[in-house]
Amino acid sequence: MPVVCLGLNHKSAPLAVREQVVLPAERLDAALEALSARPGVREAAVVSTCNRTEIYAVLAPEATPAILQRWLENEHELTREWLSPYLYRLEEQEAIRHLLRVAAGLDSLVLGEPQILGQAKIAYHSASRAGLLGQILQRLFQHAFSVAKRVRTETDIGSRPVSVASIAVTLARQIFGDLTSQRALLIGAGEMIEMTVRHLSEQGMTDLIIANRSLPRAERIATACRGQAISLAELPNTVAGADIIVSCTASNEPILGYDDIQQAMKSRRHRPCFIVDLAVPRDIEASVEKLPDIYLYTVDDLRHVSEQGQRSRAAAADDAERIITEQADAFIDWLRTLDAVGAIRRFRQAAERDRNEALQQARRQIEAGQPVDAVLEKLAHRLTRKLLHAPTMGLRDAARSGKDSVIQQSQRMLGVNDSEDEHHNE
Repeated sequence: MPVVCLGLNHKSAPLAVREQVVLPAERLDAALEALSARPGVREAAVVSTCNRTEIYAVLAPEATPAILQRWLENEHELTREWLSPYLYRLEEQEAIRHLLRVAAGLDSLVLGEPQILGQAKIAYHSASRAGLLGQILQRLFQHAFSVAKRVRTETDIGSRPVSVASIAVTLARQIFGDLTSQRALLIGAGEMIEMTVRHLSEQGMTDLIIANRSLPRAERIATACRGQAISLAELPNTVAGADIIVSCTASNEPILGYDDIQQAMKSRRHRPCFIVDLAVPRDIEASVEKLPDIYLYTVDDLRHVSEQGQRSRAAAADDAERIITEQADAFIDWLRTLDAVGAIRRFRQAAERDRNEALQQARRQIEAGQPVDAVLEKLAHRLTRKLLHAPTMGLRDAARSGKDSVIQQSQRMLGVNDSEDEHHNE
């Protein structure tokens, strides 16, 4: 039962493609239910973020990753011809190693960012609720979480925390310089917005407005930063006064369109507006970038800014990759032992049957008055003959066929070697 991964990420697909296949949290449970109904899918979990949508699965022997692609196409009403060029398919060791790298932040747009670990845990719990976690993926995800923790504690990958939010604030400083006199409008109330608020506050910004569909959630963040909370309905009257706009919601439709921003810019009189759209699908219409005095960045645009920081963390990444390789091999070793579980269980069951039969016969002989020592001797002889019969016949067949490798492997399995024969012959 191989582990497979089918998906796309910020390296294989542009934002315009990724936003077509993202699975928001409110849709994930229903999507997993549909996936579990697919023939051949024994276990599965889906990691879906702004930078990746990946399906990890354990398939039946007769199944192929094509069934996962058909599910993905069906969920988003996409054609195979349109989606296929952006997908990658990984199997067994490659799939296992990939998940370990993803959980540790080594495959992220910003090297070493910690948010992906939380997103992987969401995927794990969603799959668990759907009844899609079995022996293999349950252990694989737990192993990935453990490895991610080890990477962050044993390497310097997390010594200087970097995130998309921190990069966005760095860009804002490049445009405005001192941020203390600027006003920021933050749309959304999730983890990314909270991180952005924290970074802006660290730069001395106090004029912060949090807009969200749920006003209580916006108020919670605004209270922490002594900012102002508004509803999305109040956005049209607020956009014009914002020098910095950061948006990250789970909306399937744009929050701000071309006309909204164009109208706001008329009253700004050529004062620049820095906009960062961290959402997938996008919250800001792409055409907004054509407006004068607008600096619009998406998550893909931030990749180029992050590359400089990634080069400075290359040594830490090398250390992390060594841990990943070691732990991927360890998981593969465990996975391979599963192939022998059935054979071991059958061997033990056969031995138990032989023992029970021999014991019953011995008890009958003792009850019939036979000497106990003689009965025990027969019992030992019978059990020895029974246990050694199948291995002995197998070794003889291997010898007749000239299969020396089988004989050598059998010697290791049985715990015997040629030196013992030499010792007994002396």
